[in-house]
Amino acid sequence: MTLAMSWDEWAGHDATALAARVNKGELTAAELATQAAAAIARTNPALSAVVEVFEDVVADPLKDGMNPAGPFAGVPYLMKDLGPTLKGRLQEMGSLLMRGNRATADSYLAGRIRQAGLNILGRSTTPEFGVCSSAENPAVYVTRNPWDTDYTTCGSSAGSAAMVAAGALPISHATDGGGSIRIPAGVNGVIGLKASRGVFSIAPSASDLTGLVSTQGCLTRSVRDMAAFVDSCRGGAPGEFMPYWSPAEPYSELIRRDPGRLRIALSHEWGDYRATPERVQELERVGRFLQELGHEVDWALPVVDFRAAFAAQTTCYISNFAQTIGNLLAPLGLERPPADRVEPVNIRIWEAGLNTSYTERARMQAVFNTTSRGFGAFFEDWDIILTPITALPTPRIGTTEYLTLSDNPSVLDWFGNLWRNFAYTPLANLCGIPGISLPLAMQDNGLPLGIHALARQANDGLLLQLAAQIERAISGQWNAGRRPAVHVTQG
Repeated sequence: MTLAMSWDEWAGHDATALAARVNKGELTAAELATQAAAAIARTNPALSAVVEVFEDVVADPLKDGMNPAGPFAGVPYLMKDLGPTLKGRLQEMGSLLMRGNRATADSYLAGRIRQAGLNILGRSTTPEFGVCSSAENPAVYVTRNPWDTDYTTCGSSAGSAAMVAAGALPISHATDGGGSIRIPAGVNGVIGLKASRGVFSIAPSASDLTGLVSTQGCLTRSVRDMAAFVDSCRGGAPGEFMPYWSPAEPYSELIRRDPGRLRIALSHEWGDYRATPERVQELERVGRFLQELGHEVDWALPVVDFRAAFAAQTTCYISNFAQTIGNLLAPLGLERPPADRVEPVNIRIWEAGLNTSYTERARMQAVFNTTSRGFGAFFEDWDIILTPITALPTPRIGTTEYLTLSDNPSVLDWFGNLWRNFAYTPLANLCGIPGISLPLAMQDNGLPLGIHALARQANDGLLLQLAAQIERAISGQWNAGRRPAVHVTQG
């Protein structure tokens, strides 16, 4: 098979650059699809990050309604196997229970993605129902980190992160209900933005409280691709349960200018949770770099009850996931999750959360309110909070304590263990504020370490402006210019 580009050339293009070449007539959407399919075939055997490639869309990029005149002009894209549905396509959610589940309609966001000119040509891996921190069930698949395949990609946007990091394609779908965009971005060395509340639609099937904590998005290797995705795909469907907003200026224009002098707070001591010294040193190093760019940097932390906030977040996840699982059981005629087709911790979550009372949810929402107000007050004095993406090293494959395969009998203890590592991302979901992970640091084990920035609600543009300023300052050399061991350019 003759490909349109060498692998070095392919890996050197972001989505914006590929689209520009299509618009100039140098490449076609069909050639991009063929190259992406070949890139997946080249990298996926080592990573197990792609569930399915839509061969009919590779053969005909216009088959499912992709708009070739959109800003991405046919750039290939993978859809995480969770969240937005694609009419007639399988969506199996990383679960044996959902094997063969085929969507009857496109989600609203799927339409927006296609209208933007992104060519959805396959499904990427996710943990069962997106619940845990690693797509790692040997009965389904075990997704591996391209930097070192002995380690997890984390999750839940596992496959998308691995494929973008491995250079198979420049942009891929992701979702974030507690860090599921930002954490895999951080440990795979790519860029991941969790947008503010009211940016990406989850219509038509999830317009309820889940929409207050979970959001859609993507993973990229360049800031301009992220800005273009948000500009192109944001917006609410008719009948949304909350307002959707747009900035005064498209992010693609905004990021061309540096932000003014920012007040940036470094922090890693979030209630009971602390980062390892290695991560603190990396955070301090990045803080000094930001000072050199002209920003004011110091240690500071919002005044909130972190213990109460994480307890409320846990209540939210248990009750939301229990209802999600319950909603999947009903059409199958099942009264409870079958033990041979649903992972043990997810069964325990269903049992623990199925009958959560209105009173418990009201208490949870009261803590959501006070926590959000605390962060809001903090952002009156500071522009950005900077943390490591995780508190502890990335787990090796087979570390079951973080998996929904765990034999931990206590759901509360299982979530508490999760927070010890993944402390810095979930409260952004609780508060509806934006967060971004940038590939600026490294772990002792050789894996990337994302540096995580948070801003006030609807200040997504400021995060992207800062990210673009950093990208220019490092000449685009994220991960210090290093590439992972599993990469399209290797072998």
